[in-house]
Amino acid sequence: MPGREANPATFSAATVYVCVDAPPSPARCAQRPSSSTMSLAFCGNENNSAAYNVEKGVLNNGCFVDALNVVPHVFLLFITFPILFIGWGSQSSKVHIHHSTWLHFPGHNLRWILTFILLFVLVCEIAEGIVSDGVSESRHLHLYMPAGMAFLAAITSVVYYHNIETSNFPKLLIALLFYWTLAFITKTIKFVKFCDNGVGFSQLRFCLTGLLVILYGMLLSVEINVIRVRRYVFFKTPKEVKPPEDLQDLGVRFLQPFVNLLSKGTYWWMNTFIKTAHKKPIDLKAIGKLPIAMRALTNYIRLNEAFEAQKNKRSPYPQGSKSIWCALCWAFGRPLVLSSTFRILADLLGFAGPLCISGIVHHVGKGNNTIRPQIKILGVFFISSQEFLANAYVLAVLLFFALLLQRTILQASYYVAIETGINLRGAIQTKIYNKIMQLSTSNMSMGEMSAGQICNLVAIDTNQLMWFFFLCPNLWAMPVQIIVGVLLLYYLLGISALIGAVVIIVLAPVQYFVATKLSQAQRSTLEYSNERLKKTNEMLRGIKLLKLYAWEHIFHSSVEETRQKEMTSLKAFALYTSISIFMNAAIPIAAVLTTFVVHAHLTGNADFSPSVAFASLSLFHILVTPLFLLSSVVRSTVKALVSVQKLSEFLSSEEIGEEHDKCSEPRCADNHSKYQVVITNGFFTWTPEGSATLSNIDIRIPQGQLTMIVGQVGCGKSSLLLATLGEMQKTSGNVFWNSSIPDSETGEDVSPEKETAVDTEVRKRGSVAYASQKPWLLNATVEENIIFESPFNKQRYKAVIDACSLQPDIDILPHGDQTQIGERGINLSGGQRQRISVARALYQQTNVVFLDDPFSALDIHLSDHLMQEGILKMLREDKRTIILVTHKLQYLPHADWIITMKDGTIQREGTLKDIQKSESELFEHWKTLMNRQDQELEKETIIERKPVLERKNLRRTRYSREALLKDDEEDEEEITESDDDDNLSSVLHQRAKMPWRACGKYLSSAGILLLPLLVLSQLLKHTVMVAIDYWLAQWTSDVISAKSDVEQKNCSACQEFNHSRYSRVFSILCCLGIILCLVTSIAVEWTGLKVAKKLHYCLLNKIILAPMRFFETTPLGSILNRFSADCNTIDQHIPATLECLSRSTLLCVSALAVISFVTPMFLIALLPLAIICYFIQKYFRVASRDLQQLDDSTQLPLLCHFSETVEGLTTIRAFRYEGRFRQKLLEYTDSNNIASLFLTAANRWLEVRMEYIGACVVLIAAVTSITKSLYNQLSSGLVGLGLTYALMVSNYLNWMVRNLADMEIQLGAVKRINGLLKTEAENYEGLLSPSQIPQNWPARGEIQIQNLSVRYDSNLKPVLKHVSAHISPGQKIGICGRTGSGKSSFSLAFFRMVDTFEGRIIIDGIDIAKLPLQTLRSRLSIILQDPILFSGTIRFNLDPEKKCTDSMLWEALEIAQLKHVVKALPGGLDAIVTEGGENFSQGQRQLFCLARAFVRKTSIFIMDEATASIDMATENILQKVVMTAFADRTVVTIAHRVHTILNADLVIVMKRGVILEYDKPEVLLEQEDSVFASFVQADK
Repeated sequence: MPGREANPATFSAATVYVCVDAPPSPARCAQRPSSSTMSLAFCGNENNSAAYNVEKGVLNNGCFVDALNVVPHVFLLFITFPILFIGWGSQSSKVHIHHSTWLHFPGHNLRWILTFILLFVLVCEIAEGIVSDGVSESRHLHLYMPAGMAFLAAITSVVYYHNIETSNFPKLLIALLFYWTLAFITKTIKFVKFCDNGVGFSQLRFCLTGLLVILYGMLLSVEINVIRVRRYVFFKTPKEVKPPEDLQDLGVRFLQPFVNLLSKGTYWWMNTFIKTAHKKPIDLKAIGKLPIAMRALTNYIRLNEAFEAQKNKRSPYPQGSKSIWCALCWAFGRPLVLSSTFRILADLLGFAGPLCISGIVHHVGKGNNTIRPQIKILGVFFISSQEFLANAYVLAVLLFFALLLQRTILQASYYVAIETGINLRGAIQTKIYNKIMQLSTSNMSMGEMSAGQICNLVAIDTNQLMWFFFLCPNLWAMPVQIIVGVLLLYYLLGISALIGAVVIIVLAPVQYFVATKLSQAQRSTLEYSNERLKKTNEMLRGIKLLKLYAWEHIFHSSVEETRQKEMTSLKAFALYTSISIFMNAAIPIAAVLTTFVVHAHLTGNADFSPSVAFASLSLFHILVTPLFLLSSVVRSTVKALVSVQKLSEFLSSEEIGEEHDKCSEPRCADNHSKYQVVITNGFFTWTPEGSATLSNIDIRIPQGQLTMIVGQVGCGKSSLLLATLGEMQKTSGNVFWNSSIPDSETGEDVSPEKETAVDTEVRKRGSVAYASQKPWLLNATVEENIIFESPFNKQRYKAVIDACSLQPDIDILPHGDQTQIGERGINLSGGQRQRISVARALYQQTNVVFLDDPFSALDIHLSDHLMQEGILKMLREDKRTIILVTHKLQYLPHADWIITMKDGTIQREGTLKDIQKSESELFEHWKTLMNRQDQELEKETIIERKPVLERKNLRRTRYSREALLKDDEEDEEEITESDDDDNLSSVLHQRAKMPWRACGKYLSSAGILLLPLLVLSQLLKHTVMVAIDYWLAQWTSDVISAKSDVEQKNCSACQEFNHSRYSRVFSILCCLGIILCLVTSIAVEWTGLKVAKKLHYCLLNKIILAPMRFFETTPLGSILNRFSADCNTIDQHIPATLECLSRSTLLCVSALAVISFVTPMFLIALLPLAIICYFIQKYFRVASRDLQQLDDSTQLPLLCHFSETVEGLTTIRAFRYEGRFRQKLLEYTDSNNIASLFLTAANRWLEVRMEYIGACVVLIAAVTSITKSLYNQLSSGLVGLGLTYALMVSNYLNWMVRNLADMEIQLGAVKRINGLLKTEAENYEGLLSPSQIPQNWPARGEIQIQNLSVRYDSNLKPVLKHVSAHISPGQKIGICGRTGSGKSSFSLAFFRMVDTFEGRIIIDGIDIAKLPLQTLRSRLSIILQDPILFSGTIRFNLDPEKKCTDSMLWEALEIAQLKHVVKALPGGLDAIVTEGGENFSQGQRQLFCLARAFVRKTSIFIMDEATASIDMATENILQKVVMTAFADRTVVTIAHRVHTILNADLVIVMKRGVILEYDKPEVLLEQEDSVFASFVQADK
């Protein structure tokens, strides 16, 4: 439209242009400006124009008043442009130092809203001017040019204001004050003149002018208010204002709360963030800190206040679920109301689409003839609003604005709801954490609350609540949307609309039923996948044993069997998913079909025009959305109710004992000054109802001395420590802590909780360094575990490490003391865990140290060293009060005070001398026990103080979190490996690329049949969809033309239009569409299932046959992640995303194709939009992936922190570290929340942009099709079709990009699995066929080793060099040497577990290199140094191949001295073995391994340091067995303690991979200088 602005200076009221060739029909003027040349004049140039008449005074001339209205706008433009361009150009560097200068002036949001309304009204005014001018014979510029100038000025005003605001220089606002005043005055003059001349509400221009007067008046008042508040002018002292506190902190990068309204609505501030994400990956530093109002602490305080308010209201039930709901609403209700309001507004605006389509198609059908207005006042024509809205172009522009507004408001609604949900989650997590800190210990130990339950509460239930809050606005918005939609349909179609609506509403419950079934299927799938993971985990942990025993196939089939069960429930899951997808697609088709067919046939003379049909079609599309959401909203609501119920149970559970003795300080001090703790007449219990665990407790613990507590297992020693710490419930008696001693460090921060009287009472007990019986470690580095939040003191740290003999362990850890300890210390042995736990207690500077059985997992040397260097030297000499619970009676002489316990009471307390005098029997009993333990000490050896077992273990297992981190890096690694110069740009280029190869791999796995079916069915379905709508366009257009024919011929006898042919084709197409919907949904899910099955099968096969080297170099956690997270993604997520992606993409493509078909002109405009679209999605995908990973990776530490806290609760409370741990929690929660918030903002950023592009598509499509139609080239049915599809584009564009981003992240799983599928398998084939190998080989057990050289990998150094030896049948060979001399490699060479690159091993005349691996390994036996048992039965552990009879198994158990143990178990041979054999001791597990080897009855038997982790007694048993039961077998023993091979026939001494000595032991012992002799000497 010719809305050209011009400089008012060139248009004086007297300018006259000659009109050439005036158009004949003014009615077409508005539509056909190009067809006639027309002059422009400010006041128009008709002859005798009233526009130049000034007889009644200059103010009564309409044109003059309009010219006057231009003045303020010109004034503003002239004044502000120089300031904006010159002033800001020079100042910008100084002003925008940081965003802390953002400061909102009073009325900021109101000003923006008013400006937006002003702009909209001005657009209407311009349009109204143009439309009403279309009926004049000449162009009256004054009708729309002032409005155009006002539009420019309004935009300038807000840009100007924004710049002044960011630079905080309010004095310049004075220009705006003048502008609003002038604009208000000139508009008021115009309005008054209209009133004088009798222009009234029936004229649109009168209404618009009135609105503008109000708006300018309001903006003026906003401006005056700024002066009133900020006092920057007319006042002596201006008010100083500081920016918000958050923005003074440079760490805050999340600016949504601080930016202006436009930036808030369009997420403009995210632009720079998303651009930088493309340049370098986003990490926690890039996303900065959370703004104060969103931090977990702020929200927790808000929530807590709400809880307090609820408590005060309902005193009897403070924690019921009802009160929790009330508190949540009280704390977080307001933003939800805002979000719901936005949502309802957006939904109502959504109906503008169908209504505008209806109007446009209707007017286009009538040739868009604007009724010629007859009213001419002040020399110009006026039109009414009906006439204005009867113009198709006006409706197109209105639709565009409605779409922009609707999408912006909708995204704002989503954002507010999600932000509220995230804030709520943070608050509830903090609330749960504070509750955990006060949980009574009995709750945890008595199993009322397991750590798992609490972690579920945090991981699952808080998220359920967050999702509920996010979906909550739907609860109120959906009914409104459905009611309005049905009413509009009824208005358009009458009674037949209700039939269509009924179809939709009747099918909604079916959808709900499918949704519940879906979640059931998901639950059962989860159970099976957990079982499968447990088996896979066991298989991977015991992989070395499986390979040595050739049992891979057994475990492979066991895992596959579970996978089959999982696949069965996955099939159900896929079936229900496909039904759900099918219903989503088919319901609208069914509704439209029934409605239109009924409408055409039942209501005979019904209006079945394109405008009605396509408006109804759009309405059905709108209506279906809330009904689909309904099922998920209902499900979410149910889950939220359950979660709140759980939460309320948890919050009302027992807390730690509240009452403490109010003992006055002085009295305590007098009585007990030399005692640290005194308990008088104490009765303690774990549960309030239960019987007393400790009774009649009267003890005194002397200050600064070593007190030992001894007694039998289970007599209450640990309970006594916990009772002293206040962890048990006290039924009677008193506990006094002598707190007059200054404590060097209590390590207590005051928590945000209000301190109760109890707290101050407990505070008397300072911090106690406590090492619990079951060691508790943090998921942190070794150093952090020992220092435990205290200041670092290098000297002390070194001393502690030495006292606990941790140095050798630290040396073999991958990163020394900076190695991350896994969850629950997964990558450390029991002894290492215990020593680190004790080291922590030693390192602390507290006055009191409690050690609960610190020697239990340590051998005798380590215990002695710890006692001497640690407890006596570091603690007692420091005058600390030490309480030591122990079973090692040989340390009693060191004790200053001894407490003996029996059955929960104190048997005796005093010094050792006191007990010797008064309880001589007890003392004698102790003496005999002490002697026995001392002998043990003498027998023990000193050669390698630390069990080698631990070290070896460590090298192999690395912690799983490293694996998780590794996953994220793997993608990047793949790039760098292929290219040496791994410069940043190539990495970034990779990040921006879609993983097409993985996508190809995924689809190709579907097989040759499914893939074409998948593609073809999708294409066919969308073709049919388009055909349905195209046929509808044809049908309705024919109805219209038939009607107009009837009207022209004006014959009543003409037959009525026959709908039956059309409705038949329409029905067939719709039914075909419904069938194809079913086919596509099943094809997608079926493909998903097939791929999932195939990939898992291939992965399992590859992994189980991979060489041992692979498992030693790949972290276990990394492999497990492939089987857990990645398989889960492929099983459940990819099919759904693929379906969504293909649907939204094809919908967009088909929509654009239809629009282009209707109006080819559209293609020209499509190109720039497509380019913009491409760049937006490219930038978004990269940022989205990074943020998604951050969101996931920040969740892990948070959950770990919870489970750690639950497990170490007593330790944390003993140390009085609650405050520090709370602080840590707040940090973890905040970092997770900020990642979630940024992810949300990024999604909104994308959606707003995509929706705007969609709106542009609608505008262009509308304008081009209206123009084309008006030249009689286009039926109104096709216009309707084009517009309906244009509206669809705007809905599906952002889905396309979102799904593309999701798909990219999910294909990462395929990519990683694909990486593992490239692993080389071991060569299982042999040169000899089974017939060439004797059945009973090796029968004799003769071994010849000829010039053998071995290495672990082709690129590593050899570990055995040119070794030759000959072992006769039945000989017992001992191999010894220092760690790393190649002993173990020697044993592995027999099984071809290492790479033999030179020489050979011949067993009974056959070179083992020629044998198939399976055969070779199944004919030899080995006992490894770390005993491995699998979960299952004892029978399965001894004989998984099921080859032996019961009697053979019992015989093996008898030889291994286990028969009596197994007999005593319920079920005997079928007794259950828990995971890792945890229900047996280390020694018993080793004996089971011996029995297992014996069951195999092979003639060659290898023991690889099999006695490293066994006590002396068990070792002696083992030696006897080897000598007697294995008398006729060849036994190769790799010795850990040299004395075990003194009885061997031959001894081999190795050093650095070569044989140093090789002879009988007695011969070697006689040689003075032999290495073997020196070993034996050291072992004495």
